[in-house]
Amino acid sequence: MGLLLTDYAPWLVLAVASVGNVLGSVVNWFLGRGIELFRGRRWFPASPAALARAEGWYRRYGRWSLLLAWAPIIGDPLTVVAGVLRETFLVFLLLVSIAKIGRYLILAAATLGFG
Repeated sequence: MGLLLTDYAPWLVLAVASVGNVLGSVVNWFLGRGIELFRGRRWFPASPAALARAEGWYRRYGRWSLLLAWAPIIGDPLTVVAGVLRETFLVFLLLVSIAKIGRYLILAAATLGFG
């Protein structure tokens, strides 16, 4: 028999999903901090032009763009670029936590009918 969402308290599901998602973004931030060591290597996953575009976008919209860290496709690259550009860890953690927890609160409210 499979596990159902109703087998767990909603707050516990929300907490576990939020912590896991925020920790994934923290890993991305650390990867971004260390990625500079490998820029210019043939196997580097991003071209210099692509990295420059991402950095330009982050510089243009700033740290507040981290509030989009919850979004598919753009969220993970944003968290890596924040590390590349040496965003302060505490600011990064606060904004990403707001974004990720906020997404799950909205999903929980919509799913459980709180609204």
